[in-house]
Amino acid sequence: MSGLQMQQDTAPPAFQRELGYLRLADRLLLRAVDRANRLSILIYHRVLPAPDPMCPGEIDARTFHWQLDLLAEHFRVLPLSEAVERLAAGCLPARAACITFDDGYADNARVALPILREKGLPATFFVASGFLDGGQMWNDMVFEALRRLSGETLDVADLGLGCHAIASVEARISAAMALVDRLKYLPHGERLDRARELARRAGLAQRCELMMRSEEVRELAAAGMEVGGHTVNHPILAVLDPAAARREIADNRDALSALIGAPVRLFAYPNGKPGQDYLPEHVEMVRDLGYRAAVSTRWGVCTTASHRWQLPRFTPWDATPARFLARLLQSRWRPA
Repeated sequence: MSGLQMQQDTAPPAFQRELGYLRLADRLLLRAVDRANRLSILIYHRVLPAPDPMCPGEIDARTFHWQLDLLAEHFRVLPLSEAVERLAAGCLPARAACITFDDGYADNARVALPILREKGLPATFFVASGFLDGGQMWNDMVFEALRRLSGETLDVADLGLGCHAIASVEARISAAMALVDRLKYLPHGERLDRARELARRAGLAQRCELMMRSEEVRELAAAGMEVGGHTVNHPILAVLDPAAARREIADNRDALSALIGAPVRLFAYPNGKPGQDYLPEHVEMVRDLGYRAAVSTRWGVCTTASHRWQLPRFTPWDATPARFLARLLQSRWRPA
C-alpha cells in the first residue's frame, strides 16, 4: 500500500473529497493548457524516521512517502541534470519536476534513499563536504543545544546572543530560531565559535551522526542519484572575501568528485538568497569552475527565461496531501 493510500484511508470524508476535487481540477487544467518548459524544483533538507518537534519544517518518512506518490501521479520527475538540458533546449516535458536535498544529512541516505528507490524516482543531493564523517553544521549545534539545555531561561548575553525563554518545546524552538538568525551573517569563524560554545555548555559531543558518512555519499551515486556541490563549510558566500569563496566552491567540487569517482556538475548556493547570501561574482565563480547549472532558494518555477546558474526552487512544507498538491498545481502558474 502506498503512503498516499495509507494517508487517505485514515482521513475524514471531507479531506478525501478535497483531494478528489483537486485531482479533477488538475485534469481539467491539463486539458486546457499543457504547460511544457516549466520546471518545478523541490527543496528538501531532512527526512526524519519519525516526527521530531525540535526539527521544525522537516518531514518524516510517512509524509515523504505520500508526497512522492503525489509527485509520481501528477508530475514527470526527472534528474536535475537532464531537466536543465531539456529546459535549455526547449524540449522539457509538461509537468516536469525535480527533487533536491541540501546539506548532506545522514537521513538522506538512511531514510530518503530507500523510499526514492522504492518509488523509482531520481533526486539530487547537494553535499557540504566539510561535515561528512562526524561533522556538524553550526545551526544544528544550536538546535541540539536547545534540545538538551535545562532550566527555564537561557542567558547567553556574554556571547552577544541575549536571553531567551526555554521553558517549553515551543519556546526552545523560538529561541533556537532567534539564535540562528543572530548568528547567520557573522563571519564564518566567529559564527562557528559561538555555536560551539553554546554546544559545549549543553554538553554536546564533539562528533555526531547527523551528517552522512563518505560511504553513504558513494551509495547515493551508486544508486543513480546525482551528487552536487554545496561548498565545504556551508558559509554565506557574500560575507567571504573572493579568494575564500572560490576555495569553498572549488575544494568542495574536488572532494566530492574524488569521493564518487565522477565529475560534479551541479551546485546549490548555501542559504541561497540572490543578492543576500551570494552575489553575481559567485555566480561567475560557479560557471568558471565548470558547473553546468546551479540552484538558489529564490521561490518559483523555472522557465526558459530562468538563469541557468540561479535556478529557483521551493520547499513543499504543506502538511496534508490536498494542500501539498494544491501548492504544486499553483506553482506551475507562477514562474520566478
